[in-house]
Amino acid sequence: MANDAALDLVEIVPNSSPPVCKILNFGKYKYDRERQKKVNKKKQKIIHVKEIRIRPNTDKHDLIIKINKGQKFLLKGDKLKVTVMFRGREFLRTEAGYQLLEQVKDILSEISVVDKEPNLQGKRLSLILSPK
Repeated sequence: MANDAALDLVEIVPNSSPPVCKILNFGKYKYDRERQKKVNKKKQKIIHVKEIRIRPNTDKHDLIIKINKGQKFLLKGDKLKVTVMFRGREFLRTEAGYQLLEQVKDILSEISVVDKEPNLQGKRLSLILSPK
């Protein structure tokens, strides 16, 4: 039948029982498949994770500036990772870092959702927020 119609017999789903085959122009089928892959690739949304680093003894004004920058990242659609870095003896006061992250979380709660709660990895305490 495919030879009579001057078309190709194409196996569409080889793993099913019985295999699904169609009579069609293979060149056009291949072109349409590639075109669909390109369209799907364009529709994908790449999620970037932006990071803001602060220290446990960061002043209020500096913290406000960093939070405003983080707010811009969230409004743009990126995820935000807020990291508190400890140096030397600051590591003994990790509760101050947790309080700082809670403060940041409260300020940004209107435009963000917590993805990952604060966790300590080495000398860094991080929190990940994503836009609402």
